[in-house]
Amino acid sequence: MIYLDHNATTPPAPAVLAAMLPVLSSLWANTSSQHGLGQEAKRALSAARATVARVLGCKPVEVIFTSGATEANHMAMRGLLAMAPPERRRVVFSSVEHAGHLRLARALAAAGVQVDLLPVLANGTLDLQAAQALIGPDVALVSLMAANNETGVLMPVAEVAALTQAAGARLHVDATQFIGKQPFNFSTWGADAVSLSAHKLQGPKGVGALLLRQGVPFAPQTLGSQERGRRGGTENLAGIVGLAAALELLGDVAAEAARVAQLRDALEIGLTRALPQTHIWSRAVPRLPGTSYLRFGQLSVDVVLQRLERLGVAASSGAACSSGGSEPSHVLTAMGVPADEALAAVRLSLGRTSTQEDVTYLLNALPPLLAPLLHEEVLTAP
Repeated sequence: MIYLDHNATTPPAPAVLAAMLPVLSSLWANTSSQHGLGQEAKRALSAARATVARVLGCKPVEVIFTSGATEANHMAMRGLLAMAPPERRRVVFSSVEHAGHLRLARALAAAGVQVDLLPVLANGTLDLQAAQALIGPDVALVSLMAANNETGVLMPVAEVAALTQAAGARLHVDATQFIGKQPFNFSTWGADAVSLSAHKLQGPKGVGALLLRQGVPFAPQTLGSQERGRRGGTENLAGIVGLAAALELLGDVAAEAARVAQLRDALEIGLTRALPQTHIWSRAVPRLPGTSYLRFGQLSVDVVLQRLERLGVAASSGAACSSGGSEPSHVLTAMGVPADEALAAVRLSLGRTSTQEDVTYLLNALPPLLAPLLHEEVLTAP
């Protein structure tokens, strides 16, 4: 199987599994226990926290371990909003946040919080003029993803941070897709809180972190003594050790990004040459190195994914499943893409395990399968 769905999840690295196994077999004691076994587990937790902090450019005290980015996103928004002064009750999200995060936006609105959505331009980048107009003195919190999970578009975090700071508001950034694919240092970002997830960078599922800048007022959403009282519940020590191990494996992120971007560019050039009806969204703006969001004419995404599966290639649809079928991607809809084109969207996302051989195979195998269908599409067009 050729895996081109790294934005959805990544295969765990062997070194990560090797780091986790001793924890599962020997360091299974509760880190809150006072006996020797518990204290040994606690030392492993502290060591993992120190590693995470070192790699991500923050202080150990600023790391709160969670079950993943979704929990980190939600606890950041609710925890920061709860401490906002009464004159600041408005929250701003970008309109292309992850679907789970936009569900939180709707839940906050249903609870009486004023929620505004920042629009994007046709190329998928954030509309900074709209952001300047929306981020005012009554805003408590702004939430923005660092990179879009569908288009791969890099969002203007520094510019939004400047607007947010000028307004006296807090900024939360969902860096789930960004960390591990682009250089990152929490201390140089203007964000008050940053979310991440281990399984996006060859770590295990079910663990992530919220980086919370020291001194920022925050109300815990799950009560307990763990994580300095900011997130209750017995720590997932094996997962946390796996997260730390995955971060340590990142190495030279910029060099790896350049390698993956070269593979993606070769893939896109080859597909557009072989299949001229191929359209690639957001190609002209800064994107994650491994993300290619495209359509082949207006071929049904189901047809394309079936052909890819036949070739042994794993990829994703840009449509959201619903009880009645599929709905167009909310990201493409926000970009003004017509529904019929959005429903043809396919996401190919490369990563650390991707190779030139993968790209060569796909370029040799896929066009012969799709070209007759696209020819038929042209012949039957009105």
